[in-house]
Amino acid sequence: MNKRIVIKIGSQVLCDHDGALNQQVLSSLVGQFADLYAEDWQVLLVSSGAVAAGSGLAGERMQRISDPVARKQVMAATGQVRLMENYRSLFQQHDLPVAQVLATKSDFQTRRHYLNMRGCIEALLSAGIVPVVNENDVVSVTELMFTDNDELAGLLAGMVNADLLCLLSTVAGVFDGQPDDPASRCIDSWDDDRYQIEDIVLRGTSTLGRGGMHNKISVARKIANLGTEVVIADGTDPQIMQRILGKENTGTRFPITGEVSSAKRWLATTDDHVAGSVTINEGAARALLDNSQLTSLLPVGIEAVDGHFDRGDVIQIRDASGTVLGCGKAKYDHQRATDLKGQHGQKPLIHYDYLYLGA
Repeated sequence: MNKRIVIKIGSQVLCDHDGALNQQVLSSLVGQFADLYAEDWQVLLVSSGAVAAGSGLAGERMQRISDPVARKQVMAATGQVRLMENYRSLFQQHDLPVAQVLATKSDFQTRRHYLNMRGCIEALLSAGIVPVVNENDVVSVTELMFTDNDELAGLLAGMVNADLLCLLSTVAGVFDGQPDDPASRCIDSWDDDRYQIEDIVLRGTSTLGRGGMHNKISVARKIANLGTEVVIADGTDPQIMQRILGKENTGTRFPITGEVSSAKRWLATTDDHVAGSVTINEGAARALLDNSQLTSLLPVGIEAVDGHFDRGDVIQIRDASGTVLGCGKAKYDHQRATDLKGQHGQKPLIHYDYLYLGA
């Protein structure tokens, strides 16, 4: 059976500060990915670099665009062509076809959209075609933008039930201090009981990307809890994939800490763009969080209903203090939920099979 790997390549790995694609690094990575195919891995790439690549393309024409949002859209549109042409040409040297997949957060909001995208990507992987995925910066709006491509890669790893997610950047992994401090060391294996994100990672963004190490760790911890091992490593290392798959002591690994169903992997991707929410009482919260039993969310435990949601929408579950406990797929709409709140003997608003806790 084929193994699956999702590999995210950051902007700084692919481009220099002027926006030019680093052909040497790109060629090296594609060669390594082709080797993975020879070893029966199915590879899904999440590639940054379109906006950065586009910034070095349009030249004087870019000065004609005064709107910064429109300018970024133009850079994304022109840069994506350049980026994909490079991937097509390099993978063709290894007799591997590629496909472009552009995504927005709305593609993960409903079960139908989610399954449509998963079906397309599953078909590409099964056919031996390399999907190259990027956020659709041309149409994305702020409220529907991914935090960065690390988040997108994490969502896709859960979608295709990947065996491994690699987040490739220009740093060797997660350090227990400042990376340029000789006293700092790279953490080999992340342990939640030993490390706290805020204690060891400085927030910040790179020159060419939106994300930082803080977000990489957050994504890695979440995806490891969904059943996929994660590695954060240096994508400029010419043998990085060999080192990672050879189980060498390279980068920072996040061992698998949990496993959930396909439906709950989808729910785990929707926790920050839900259609509404319900507030539940203390008894209902205690029952849902009791790991010794499988519990659905019944109307009797609901104290308040917020937002306008329909049957099939994803809604958040909050306790009386406002803390988000998780999310789930509503079996009926907000009006019926409001009418039934606090009542005994009613059907669940959220069935256990479509309930995800830990959002």
